[in-house]
Amino acid sequence: MMTYQKTLRNSISCTGVGVHGGQLVNMTLKPAPADTGVIFRRTDVADEVAEIPARFDTVTELVMCTTIANDAGVKVATIEHLMAALSGSGVDNVIVEIDGPEVPVMDGSSAPFIFLIECADTVELDQPRRYIKILKEVEVRDGDAVAVLTPGDNISVSFEIEFDNKRIGQQQCRVNLRNGAFKKELSRARTFGFLSELEQLKSMGLAKGGSLDNAIVLSGEDILNEEGLRYDDEFVRHKALDAVGDLYLAGSQIIGQFTGYRSGHALNNKLLHAVLQDDDAWCYTTEAPLRTSQVGGAYWPEQKAAAPATA
Repeated sequence: MMTYQKTLRNSISCTGVGVHGGQLVNMTLKPAPADTGVIFRRTDVADEVAEIPARFDTVTELVMCTTIANDAGVKVATIEHLMAALSGSGVDNVIVEIDGPEVPVMDGSSAPFIFLIECADTVELDQPRRYIKILKEVEVRDGDAVAVLTPGDNISVSFEIEFDNKRIGQQQCRVNLRNGAFKKELSRARTFGFLSELEQLKSMGLAKGGSLDNAIVLSGEDILNEEGLRYDDEFVRHKALDAVGDLYLAGSQIIGQFTGYRSGHALNNKLLHAVLQDDDAWCYTTEAPLRTSQVGGAYWPEQKAAAPATA
């Protein structure tokens, strides 16, 4: 069955703080024609250097977030939560106007961006949606971390994490991203960090805008947020959310199974490079994935090192 590309019906704006830079940022999501993709446009720089396509090959930095840049060096950081919301909402084409170098963190999840997209509404365009179909297994590793894409009939994400911290420990989840599953199962999962590492991150120029309003903060095994967790396994769900956003930088939704074990932004991007540079590993298709609401189960590489992760 063929599906058609979507964009927003209306423009919609928000204001928020960048979690790493700490700057107040204004952002507007605008409708775009078919085959535009996701384009970030910096409104605080000259027009001729303002646009940055959101693609795996425009990614330049991957420390604690995903950053894209154009040939002029103009950057936008922390795009992964917005990209995940666009993917989960089926938005193929959008212009993201932003007056600073970082997407606002909002509450640390994708839920506020889902809300914006639903308020703006979406509309079908007259061009078929083009998917990337995985044809063979591709795996990348970095030490103990593993990221894999395998053939499948659906768009699905599996993730496993392991932390020395007993409050997190070992967690795993799997979600087939159809029929609104992203919104229900992943979108509200927030980023997280450790109070003990906050000063070190700030000395690196990171987490300047981080707070209990936009992240889960742990002190030892205690969660400092008064409201507690939104999901019992919110930590692994957020890692899966990040992966959805990073994978959307392929330029199309991927029909296949992503499996991550302790993977992060850098390894997710490395996987996209490995897949898309191998002509035998993928093809374009306009045939939509199978419709399913299945959630649960797990698939993990048979051989993976079990070692404690770091934050």
